[in-house]
Amino acid sequence: MAAQGFISISELHPNFSHPKVLGVIIGKTDVRSFPDRKNVEMNRFTFGFTIRDSPDFFINVTAWGTEAYINGLADSFSIGDCVTIESPLVSTKDPEKGDRFCPTTPSLYRLLVTDTHSQVCLCADVDASDRLLPLLHLPVKDSRDFYSLGDVVANGQKLDGTVINILAALKQVGEAKQFITSDGRRGQRLEVKLFDDSVSSFPLISWDREPIQLLQGLVPRETVLFIADAKMSFDSFRSSMVATVSSRSVITVNPDTREASLLFSYAKEMCQSGALDQDEAPEDPPVESIADVYTVSQLKEKAREHPQPFFGLTYSFISRLDLDSSVSKVIKTRCGRCRLLVTEDLQTCSNQLCPGRDQPLSASTGFDLLVDFTDHTGTLQACSLRGPVAEQTLGCTTEEFTRLTDDQRTALKWRFLLERCKIHVKILPSARMKSGMKAAVLSCLLADPGEVKQHMAQLLQGPAI
Repeated sequence: MAAQGFISISELHPNFSHPKVLGVIIGKTDVRSFPDRKNVEMNRFTFGFTIRDSPDFFINVTAWGTEAYINGLADSFSIGDCVTIESPLVSTKDPEKGDRFCPTTPSLYRLLVTDTHSQVCLCADVDASDRLLPLLHLPVKDSRDFYSLGDVVANGQKLDGTVINILAALKQVGEAKQFITSDGRRGQRLEVKLFDDSVSSFPLISWDREPIQLLQGLVPRETVLFIADAKMSFDSFRSSMVATVSSRSVITVNPDTREASLLFSYAKEMCQSGALDQDEAPEDPPVESIADVYTVSQLKEKAREHPQPFFGLTYSFISRLDLDSSVSKVIKTRCGRCRLLVTEDLQTCSNQLCPGRDQPLSASTGFDLLVDFTDHTGTLQACSLRGPVAEQTLGCTTEEFTRLTDDQRTALKWRFLLERCKIHVKILPSARMKSGMKAAVLSCLLADPGEVKQHMAQLLQGPAI
């Protein structure tokens, strides 16, 4: 028996009278209702949750009662909260009935909570909570027993209808969609995108409020998930596999495992390299079709209020252009698969999690600059100016640039520095930037004074539409 009169989950038995259990919530289902067998005009309400009190033991709990009791109880705690359960009924699991729709647990039993006999409260013991909260980061299945997203894609429809474990990083959280079913019930749906070192984007869908709230609170690109018992299905509309969070699923956020740590490092490197931004960005439209004119402050404001990729045109001064620094800071070589910086003398990519780690290095070398541009409203810093766009802007190739003398590089720099330019940009949301955004230059030319004057009125007006 545990301290303070609590019974550990491993010691629970149906012979116990009025047991008292302490644990952290690792899973929870939505409230449902069923016709009462004794009174067909009435409904009985229920929901389930799973609590854990040690690395090896967790147990399912089912609550039954009136609508007011069940809704009130369900609203009183969420996944990640520590709770005490007093006087639950301890019964043997029945895998042929409701237990087959619950998470698989090591316990032989399940707990039943009712409004007349039991009580569930948030744990007020800070020390007990501090001991329990690390359990949230331990997967409920063997940490090595999972499919990579590449495995899922490779198996395809063979996995249709199966339940598997997935380890993946969170790439993007969509917007929860509300709907009403044909029988008048309210529903919701959330789709998030996962990725790992084998697949750049894979859909995970949730239909229940609890996992939706959990997923909405996570930080994309900085979170790794171990999803136990995700349901796999083939989506004929997409012609690809999708994963769904079911009542059996348990999501472990940022698992404390070696495999998750390696994936987290990979996700961080992908984010820093900008590869994820490039993958998620919409296809660039022709530069000549980008007509919305912005000031720098308007670009920042739109990126802050609408964190989605967009395109714009600004007439600004180049306030930073480091062409006269060492060549290695102007021209860089990146891995063609993971986009991380590499040195040309390497035969393979040094990134241990690169999808092409064991293959001959496939790299590209080009201009790789960060520039600032400024107007009367502010400065947009660290804008990416790379590849062919940089060559067109500077009017020379990388080979020609390397042959320039220091004086010639300085002269080239001052052709643009502090000059008004016509700059087409792509703005992308970026969690790692303080501003919450990053910009990629699509075109940069010295601006025609007449054209600037023509657009000045538009520049001084409100945000572009």
